[in-house]
Amino acid sequence: MGVKGLNQLIKEHSPHAYKEFQLKNLFGRKVAIDASMCLYQFLIAVRQSDGQQLTNEDGETTSHLSGFFYRTIRMVENNIKPVYVFDGKPPVLKGGELEKRLLRREEAQKQMDQIKDEGSVAEVMKYEKRLVRVGRDQNDEAKKLLELMGIPYVNAPCEAEAQCAELARGGKVYAAASEDMDTLCYEPPYLLRHLTFAEARKMPIDQITYSEAMEGLGMPKDQFIDLCILLGCDYCETIKGVGPVTAYKLIKEHGSLDNLVEYLQNNPDKTKFKVPENWPYKEARELFLHPEVMEASKVELKWKEPDVDGLIEYMVKQKGFSEDRIRSGAEKLKKGLKGGVQGRLDGFFSVVSKPKETNGKDDKKRKTGSDKKGPTSKKTKRK
Repeated sequence: MGVKGLNQLIKEHSPHAYKEFQLKNLFGRKVAIDASMCLYQFLIAVRQSDGQQLTNEDGETTSHLSGFFYRTIRMVENNIKPVYVFDGKPPVLKGGELEKRLLRREEAQKQMDQIKDEGSVAEVMKYEKRLVRVGRDQNDEAKKLLELMGIPYVNAPCEAEAQCAELARGGKVYAAASEDMDTLCYEPPYLLRHLTFAEARKMPIDQITYSEAMEGLGMPKDQFIDLCILLGCDYCETIKGVGPVTAYKLIKEHGSLDNLVEYLQNNPDKTKFKVPENWPYKEARELFLHPEVMEASKVELKWKEPDVDGLIEYMVKQKGFSEDRIRSGAEKLKKGLKGGVQGRLDGFFSVVSKPKETNGKDDKKRKTGSDKKGPTSKKTKRK
């Protein structure tokens, strides 16, 4: 679900934290991608011309395999090395959110049953997408495909976005990629959004720099996490009537959720906001502050040459994909992964101050102001 309204708050208070660019601008980068988010995204977005999910002759859904195969190839062609991270067991606190999602799916099923005979295609599609559910089979199939493609994946002990952030913080990858804004609660140096969107959508990739976002919001990590909980996260419900602008104002005014909750509970006559009964905000805070992750130093990432024969057996013979397209994709993977990731110029160069001149002539220039470049002109120096 993510954090409601956080994207707009950061854009308002920290516009400098955002950068927009195309896939090619990430060349030479390793990126940890929230695979569980991708699975859901691909199952919804990858469709046939009639709006139905892709299936093979046996009626098995293959939309997720198509998404992983072709969009991963697109990244590799742009000299990007992806690693996918899959969800582990959900935290106990997330049970309430999962139950809500189940109820929403049941309601969507009822609505679709009512309109399927007389409703428009668009109406049916709307409810059908709400019924999408990622199961163990889709996870296992995606992992098998990635193995055959030579792309590494990580099984997170708990939340995938927390593990992505850990890999980025530990220097294993450049950034964490996810559509969930709550990834920022785990302090990745950079968060990438829209990385795996289809090219047809023509959406630029958003890069959010964590340090600049915090600077613009004027908050340390603990306070930022409290803000995210107040905005609404997967772990506990919100305080009714508190939107993004009000949430930011309240956290800045009271400093923490502890202070805010104490104020609201002790001054019911001075405020219209009521704290939910048994509100587990402290437990939610702990999950963000101390997530269950595998240490980055213990994770080994290897990109290998694709198993072409294995891909043909799995994707063509078992899943019904075109052999020509799978072979073509495998060749692109081979080419992209063969020589490793090309180094970026910013990994080899840094900007340093020019050494001061010591002869009298230059000193005289500086005193008279005739040296327009000044003593702090810069040049690039190879590390």
